Amino acid sequence: MDNAIYASLTRQSGLMREMRVIANNIANAQTTGFRREGVIFAEYLSRTGPDGNGLSMADARGRVLDLTQAGLTRTGGAFDLGLEGDGFFAVETPHGTRLTRAGAFIPSAEGELMTADGHRLLDSGLVPVQIPPGATDVAIAPDGTLSAGGAPVAEIGIFAPRDPAAMLRQGGTLFDPGPDPLDSAWATRIQQGFLEDSNVDPIAEISRMIEVQRAYELGQTLLDREDRRIRDTINAMTR
Repeated sequence: MDNAIYASLTRQSGLMREMRVIANNIANAQTTGFRREGVIFAEYLSRTGPDGNGLSMADARGRVLDLTQAGLTRTGGAFDLGLEGDGFFAVETPHGTRLTRAGAFIPSAEGELMTADGHRLLDSGLVPVQIPPGATDVAIAPDGTLSAGGAPVAEIGIFAPRDPAAMLRQGGTLFDPGPDPLDSAWATRIQQGFLEDSNVDPIAEISRMIEVQRAYELGQTLLDREDRRIRDTINAMTR
């Protein structure tokens, strides 16, 4: 097979990956706390012979996470928490501690604040946040201090990964922070009664989807022409 086909196939494969990422972004344009992703294209070089000639191919295995702050929507819920800044909430999952910007929490029967999926919200010491039974007038200060009846009972943890590029998406709005310890995000503030929107711009994503689709169609045309050229060459040589 000619090198042009190999190069085109790697490009087509990368465009397919990008299309899947864009489709996922669009599907989560209304998901609370969602962070859009993008695909990183890089050039992969390989020597093809002893004469020093090489082959250049596209490599699109890398992803970049967009951590841009999204807008906050007022809900009025006592346990709806929006973040202003670069920090994340930490929640306890069966696979370990995960970070999230989705701040819609509900109290369990035991008084623990949990996500809709049953993941417990953690405090500044990575211990589940718990509200005392019968607590009234629950308030959450911008620094994460949770008080009931005017008395502080817990401090909601706000964390930041040491290497944001090392975070891996684990589900829609959950992220694996990586092996490094978490740092406290002191500059991030909590807004009680608000939820952060998705930072996906649907119009920009649809525009990019059209660009990727056109690029894929051009690549497919190149592959078809190259296949026809090879077939014609073989037919001419075997007559």
